[in-house]
Amino acid sequence: MSTSTQDRLIESTRELLWERGYVGTSPKAIQQHAGAGQGSMYHHFSGKPDLALAAISRTAEETRAKAEAQFSGPGTPIERIAGYLRRERDVLRGCPVGRLTQDPDVMADPQLRRPVEETFGWLRSRLAELLAEDGGVRGGAGGGAAVDPATTAATIVAVLQGGYVLARAAGDTAPFDQAVEGLLALLGAPAAPVAPAAPAAPVIPVVQPG
Repeated sequence: MSTSTQDRLIESTRELLWERGYVGTSPKAIQQHAGAGQGSMYHHFSGKPDLALAAISRTAEETRAKAEAQFSGPGTPIERIAGYLRRERDVLRGCPVGRLTQDPDVMADPQLRRPVEETFGWLRSRLAELLAEDGGVRGGAGGGAAVDPATTAATIVAVLQGGYVLARAAGDTAPFDQAVEGLLALLGAPAAPVAPAAPAAPVIPVVQPG
């Protein structure tokens, strides 16, 4: 099924905002990327700010949906949080929502900033709910004091976003992985499963002629 012009415009804006930022994303560039004319763009959107809001809102909605898929899955609260933190990510590209906080033009516009604020607020709130389940989570492999849900939720979000920054600065995902595993160890989460080693390739004997 073909993608509608409106969807192509939104997806193109999302990609260009990611690559170029708000100032570098011109209406002409959006139209060229989406394969849409000026008339089509202004038929669906009042202008660049309106289109950017639709693009940022979609990114925020997708981010929340992916997180909720982990949070509402099976397992203990800590296992679900661990699954969320350890899930596969394009770490070196950064967080789709977190990257928007580095765009001064997005942050300066209350309408464009709103989906970003709401997403981080939702994430902290949802993590706090999980941490408060079943009487709360205890740190240090279950032997420490009960953690404060709201404070710990804010810490989780901060470590996650900081991990992206460290990984991008190093050009390597290792700092992100270390930050996540260090945080989960403090929360008493089970260690990450070790991937089995690949089987050795069979040795094929070489038969010499003659």
